Amino acid sequence: MPDLPPFSVQEFPALHSPLLALNDVSCERGNRRLFCQLSVQLMAGQALQINGGNGAGKTSLLRIAAGLLAPAAGAVCYLGEPLADNSYNHRSQLLFLGHQAAVKGSLTALENLRYPVDGRHRFSTEAIFQALAAVGLAGFEDLPCRTFSAGQRRRVALALLILSDARLWLLDEPFTAIDRTGVELIERLMAAHLQRGGAIMLTSHQPVALPGLLALELSGGDSHG
Repeated sequence: MPDLPPFSVQEFPALHSPLLALNDVSCERGNRRLFCQLSVQLMAGQALQINGGNGAGKTSLLRIAAGLLAPAAGAVCYLGEPLADNSYNHRSQLLFLGHQAAVKGSLTALENLRYPVDGRHRFSTEAIFQALAAVGLAGFEDLPCRTFSAGQRRRVALALLILSDARLWLLDEPFTAIDRTGVELIERLMAAHLQRGGAIMLTSHQPVALPGLLALELSGGDSHG
């Protein structure tokens, strides 16, 4: 398994307050309330796994934490300030990877990472080549992603875990379409991110081997999901 590139282990400044806090947050979709008065804090160096059946609101909670979905009630704070007052700092320190890989098939792997979907970050060609090699895509840099398997497309998106200097990772089912070797690599990346003072909130239908992983149970939805 490739070693992690050196730029993935730079330390973040120390914090003495929560990186992210959700205070009495409620979420509604249509006429249905998914969860109500939910409060959670995420400190530097912590990882939180959101559990629950299909329809419980796991992805909605991640989107609220990312500032992509407004809560029906309650507030989201980043570094102690309401998101509305601190949105630029929050977004500049945020990496959100959705359940579907945001990879354009008409672009090569290199192009997808050179111009990521959020438009905020720019990475050098050398750094992108290193990241693609680390996720097992050395030699695939200049191939159009429409020729990739689902797992390879997912690996392109996951290369952002190596490239990005964001402190807060929000990951929706990061292990989708990934083999065991890929799962182990993602777990190593997450552990390194926490060790350097980052924080992670994620959903996953499979066990996550991450020391000190916290869990939040959402009771709604289909328990078989």
